[in-house]
Amino acid sequence: MKFSIVITTYNRLDLLKRAINSAFEQTVECEIIVVDDCSIDGTKNYVNSLGSRVIYYCTSSNQGHAATMNLGVQNAQGDWIKPLDDDDYMATNCIEEMTQAITLHPQAVILSCQAAQVDTNEVEISRTRKTGPGTAFYIPQEDIHYGMLLESVPFGTPIQVAFRRDAFLESGGWDNNFRSCDDIDSWIRIAELGDAIFLNQCLVCRTIWKGGYDRKIPLKQRCNTNILVKEKIYTRVNKKYRNIMPDIENIRQYMNLHWGIVAVKQKQLLTAINILFPAVFSLKAWKIFLAVTIARKLKKDNKNLRKKVLIN
Repeated sequence: MKFSIVITTYNRLDLLKRAINSAFEQTVECEIIVVDDCSIDGTKNYVNSLGSRVIYYCTSSNQGHAATMNLGVQNAQGDWIKPLDDDDYMATNCIEEMTQAITLHPQAVILSCQAAQVDTNEVEISRTRKTGPGTAFYIPQEDIHYGMLLESVPFGTPIQVAFRRDAFLESGGWDNNFRSCDDIDSWIRIAELGDAIFLNQCLVCRTIWKGGYDRKIPLKQRCNTNILVKEKIYTRVNKKYRNIMPDIENIRQYMNLHWGIVAVKQKQLLTAINILFPAVFSLKAWKIFLAVTIARKLKKDNKNLRKKVLIN
């Protein structure tokens, strides 16, 4: 099994250097591909100066995140792809741990792991919660979409995820029509083709900063896109869950609650009012919101309890 690390970049040379270094430092050999979305900051010259260690591609014009990822995967030689945005980076054992988990469960087509969210000084702000028992939690295909719908299966941003190249290509790659959630939209379709793995190990770091692409998208638009993604997941939930999953309209209202509260926290009060009405009056939406919140808190509390036991 061979991994290709596909690094997408646009005018972030200083951050790109860190991402590339984290690929160089992997404990197993990988193909390293950099796909440049027509940067004008010296990216081409820098990557070419690295010689044969890195394969460089550049889009013909500035085409966006999805186009760069598609170009990189199409030209990759690896069986599995590890996407890497230029402002994120990996632990040295990331690919090694992922390879070991995949070897034990070859039916998998997609894998995710815990991620540390860090600031611009690489100080940890938070960490993705653990999911399921053990170090590697295997999720049968028939259970994935229900888990994604109710957020018990956290397949998050590209830095957390790896996927099988043939499944990515068969599922159609990333959709250029999405400004956000192009990654999640892809995970939904890839997950139709096999099982999933969640690694309860923090193997990657995601930078939270003002220059992040998602920060430039209005919250109302992000909310609407996330509702569209939930609707796509909903149609793919296995029939064995049909009698217990919430109605799609309640899912929509739950998403409005979530993003409305995000807007409140960011002090965007007019946006919050626009998103929250009329979801704030939906009892069923609040029940979903509270159930998701409590589940996350229980997992966090259990994690803290385990830490205390180990310390004592």
